[in-house]
Amino acid sequence: MVSVRYQGRSVAVAEDRSVLEALLDAGFEIPNDCRAGACRSCLMQATAGSVPRDAQTGLRDTLRTQGYFLACRCHPRHELEVRLPAGQAPRVDARVMGHDALAQDVLRLRLAVETGFDYHPGQYLTLWRDRCQGRRYSLASVPGQDPYLELHIRRIPGGVVSTWAHDALRMGDRLQIQGPVGECFYLPGAPGRSLLLVGTGTGLAPLYGIARDALFHGHWGEIRLYHGATSPTGLYLVPELRALAKACPNLHYTPCVLDPQGLPGEGIAVGAVDELALCTAAELGDCKVYLCGAPELVNGLRKQLFLAGTGMEDIYADAFVPSQGWQKTA
Repeated sequence: MVSVRYQGRSVAVAEDRSVLEALLDAGFEIPNDCRAGACRSCLMQATAGSVPRDAQTGLRDTLRTQGYFLACRCHPRHELEVRLPAGQAPRVDARVMGHDALAQDVLRLRLAVETGFDYHPGQYLTLWRDRCQGRRYSLASVPGQDPYLELHIRRIPGGVVSTWAHDALRMGDRLQIQGPVGECFYLPGAPGRSLLLVGTGTGLAPLYGIARDALFHGHWGEIRLYHGATSPTGLYLVPELRALAKACPNLHYTPCVLDPQGLPGEGIAVGAVDELALCTAAELGDCKVYLCGAPELVNGLRKQLFLAGTGMEDIYADAFVPSQGWQKTA
């Protein structure tokens, strides 16, 4: 019999019982449904100790590396300390240290945290306006490179949180954040493998973080980054990404638009970003793919890539949808 520590209490887990069963028997409320490892509603995270491999069967590598496991399938052989997923973690105090426009309707918000905040670029956090109103935004910053957390926030007409962030927040203001959450991020271990990054709108935020994180970790395989917009006004960080691509020959950045009117010079492709990405995927062959932004693009391109031969385990997707309850905003 071993013990599992949860919410400050140690719970004994008998050899024939799972972590889920032991915690439920101890009176804790743990989300669960099928209890067979299929629904993933009992997903938990180990913060200390070794998780049995069987408890992580079927989970993405980005979840396994963070210590996530299925409580219904976990029969620990050593002591564990566990918690519910980070989206239910305590809120953390943060301070505004940067507030500037990246585009007409896109705000770059930089935050400093007073306590530790471990994350991977490409994950997202919840930005809280007050106790009850919060929205999720992806992280564009890179730990070890940036002394801040960076979010790109598009103004949503009538959006309570985005309007507050654009119009009311000022340098030095204090607020709360929560997280991080998400499995769309770079994992070191295959530095020569090609990466294909495709996004629209502020889907560039996680891709910007993922690309820089890969380079920071010495990735030398090709990195193809496509950012699509309807018109040139929807593009941003173009000079920064061009400079980064010039400094890093394995990074290839392509901004593209559907409407060519008003193009500010050369270097911007005209056409659908998904069509360009599909051609590139066929050219690259075995690659990892990251899709972020409008759900029509993310869901449609994920299906097309899969039908073209890309394994689902190699497609990391994060669809931004209009704010309804706790969904992410583009």
